[in-house]
Amino acid sequence: MRVALVNPAWSYEGSIYFGCREEHLPLELGYAAALLRAQGHEATILDGQIEGRDNSALAQAVADLAPDMTVVTTAPTYLFWRCAPPELRVPADFLRRLDGRGGRTVAIGPHGSATPAPTLRKLGIDVVVRGESEEAIAELARADHPREVSGTAWLESDGSLATHGPNRASAFVDHAPLAWPDHFLAGHPHHHHRFDDRPRVGFGAEVEASRGCPYECSFCAKMDYRDKYRRRRVEHVIAEIDALIAQGVGYVYFIDEIFLPQKPLLKALVSRNVVFGVQTRIDLWKPDMLELLGRAGCVSIEAGLESLTVEGREMLAKRCRLDTPELAALLIEARRHVPFVQANLIGTTTDSPELVAHWRGHLIDNGVWANDPVPLYPYPSSPDYRALWGLPDDEAWERAHAHYLEAFDRFSDIQDERPRPLRDLEASCCGPSA
Repeated sequence: MRVALVNPAWSYEGSIYFGCREEHLPLELGYAAALLRAQGHEATILDGQIEGRDNSALAQAVADLAPDMTVVTTAPTYLFWRCAPPELRVPADFLRRLDGRGGRTVAIGPHGSATPAPTLRKLGIDVVVRGESEEAIAELARADHPREVSGTAWLESDGSLATHGPNRASAFVDHAPLAWPDHFLAGHPHHHHRFDDRPRVGFGAEVEASRGCPYECSFCAKMDYRDKYRRRRVEHVIAEIDALIAQGVGYVYFIDEIFLPQKPLLKALVSRNVVFGVQTRIDLWKPDMLELLGRAGCVSIEAGLESLTVEGREMLAKRCRLDTPELAALLIEARRHVPFVQANLIGTTTDSPELVAHWRGHLIDNGVWANDPVPLYPYPSSPDYRALWGLPDDEAWERAHAHYLEAFDRFSDIQDERPRPLRDLEASCCGPSA
């Protein structure tokens, strides 16, 4: 079978999206391509941003391949499944331009994982994968009907939703090293979440050493995918990084939800000519491991602090055993070894402006960046959404979006304009009226 794996050309005008807007390796498509090729299929990855193609050019490139199946993601790489653009206008725009020339059409991502029926209807596709996608894609390539593949959903002839099995969770731990074509890396100069003043040498890349998280913070959108914590074999991670270095990569960002202290991996990185960034919880690190983290080449830490009070962290279900002074001390200790350390803050009712100003000032004075607290978006795959409204239904994204716009008049630092309502964003591209 010939399979096209597509990361569309993303645009974010009017979106609430607060993830990074630069290019990133589409890891989920990379894993799927490796599994497909191992089964003897022909798999081609096309990425709008990395390859500099708009959705018209992507659609034509797919049509020229004449694939038997086309897979499109509804979030810009696995890194951002937890904070994807709520609107489906970009994948819908690509699919509209493809106009039936891609064989069986499959969508993967957080939208179909939480709300398969509206995703199928808005995109006009044949199948969605619910949950982690790489193994399901490989199984779909050899299946006559999605009912043969667990974790799929489709619409019956009468328009009703049909599903088979629970949401997928990949085995992941034995995923082999990914290999990327040279032109993909050449199209990836971006060093994600890097703000130190060292010279930026080489291309950027993303790598995954673990998946999921053992914690269940109320705001984190992972209940339908990337949930259970799994750690990939270190030798595969290092082999992948060695190949990237050989291709000119100088900076790697670990997309792990929570980069936990792992001595074998860090010790292996010490001797590699590469620097890297991570996202983690600072309360899980000890001073000796922070020293090793810096010696291994870490130049960027994004630490989920979220709230500056015990009450706020309890409200967010952080399960943190340290108090604020202890957390601040660890962040400052991390900054001794790592050039850029950020403490992520979320707006909570327990943190007064005066308290936020005090602790932000203390951290900043000690070289740790603490962002202005950002408001929470209740993603349908988060505990926050389900505490407010129960299980997601066909209006889940619209409901979460309207709540967010009504609840806040200030948004994230990168949003220069007020986000638009979801129905407005999707009006020209999604569903039968498009």
